[in-house]
Amino acid sequence: MGQDQTKQQIEKGLKLYQSNDTEKALYVWMKVLRKTSDPGGKFRVLGCLITAHSEMGKYKEMLQYSLAQINTAREMEDPDYLTEGYLNLARSNEKLCEFQKTVSYCETCLNMQGTTVSLQLNGQVCLSMGNAYLGLSVFQKALVSYEKALRYAHNNDDKMLECRVCCSLGNFYIQLKDYEKALFFPCKAAELVNDYGKGWSLKYRAMSQYHMSVAYRKLLRLADAMECCEESMKIALQHGDRPLQALCLLNFADIHRCQKDVDKAFPRYESSMCIMSEIGNRLGQASIYVGVGKCWILQKEYDKALDSLQRAHDLAETIGNKLCILKVHSLCEGIYRCKEQQDELREQVVKFLQCVEELELYCGMCGESIGERNQQLQALPCSHIFHLKCLQTNGTKGCPKCHRSSVKLGFV
Repeated sequence: MGQDQTKQQIEKGLKLYQSNDTEKALYVWMKVLRKTSDPGGKFRVLGCLITAHSEMGKYKEMLQYSLAQINTAREMEDPDYLTEGYLNLARSNEKLCEFQKTVSYCETCLNMQGTTVSLQLNGQVCLSMGNAYLGLSVFQKALVSYEKALRYAHNNDDKMLECRVCCSLGNFYIQLKDYEKALFFPCKAAELVNDYGKGWSLKYRAMSQYHMSVAYRKLLRLADAMECCEESMKIALQHGDRPLQALCLLNFADIHRCQKDVDKAFPRYESSMCIMSEIGNRLGQASIYVGVGKCWILQKEYDKALDSLQRAHDLAETIGNKLCILKVHSLCEGIYRCKEQQDELREQVVKFLQCVEELELYCGMCGESIGERNQQLQALPCSHIFHLKCLQTNGTKGCPKCHRSSVKLGFV
């Protein structure tokens, strides 16, 4: 199969895929992969297969196609193709919660000496790197990466990238418990979808609605949370987006738990776990175990809660998510206090404080913790984060942590 025929068949597959005829699209692309003699065509069709398998949640297959794409790029000795290949390799590892590998591949991308084509991918590279750092609970580096990604999006007028970064920033502030910002950023993403997204995939609308739903739940606006999550789930079901279905089911379960309706929460946690296990999202699985543990705590079934929380802890340790480990110690501390088991209680308090110290989750001005309750936060341009009230009350001629000179507040 020559260059022209390869191009025609790839376009045919894309039209089928955009019409939600995924199986036929995959058949066409696999046929191209077997028969094409054009290296550039092979690279492009592998890119199509990577995207499709990512959206289906088949991350191990996504990784295999990414490795094949890198090998093709190496044969072609083209830095632009290599940059794109390493980006897909980074994304594959991000989806599989291999966050250290993701950071490493992203750094390789940013060090490539490509043309303007590969430079345009740098925003996506920074987004993936930010997501990986967030997965590792390295908050300042995550924020630095997100700010760089936003800068690339603004400089290149890339509204799709801006939309994705806003959703990630929503997740960032959920974890640090600034729920106003956690809602602001996905709302901004939804505005971008409404203003510019006529020709975009519906996944962008679904993604923004999901992140809005999580923020509404944290703000205890549960009716709004349910409405947004239902909208997101509807699109995820229409498009066969298994990863988003799993996230929506987890959020539905958390909403029911907030309503203290554990009988509705448990089956949704179970359904979410089935998909999370199938696709290999270990961070999602850890979040489910934390939610289930909280349900058992509501029912005063403390031994069952401890078992679930231990499972969450073990998963979080395998992927290096320190924030999840901290949450587990905090919940276990509460359980042992109720059970009046003083030795176990002291052990959990010590471990909790160690986690806080490792994560540097405290304001550099007042010394109080960040992420313990809903509080407004603000980042300086150096990406160090403080309580907004501390910056407003005390002011600063420079960052108290790194002493960089700046009075101006950062955008995010």
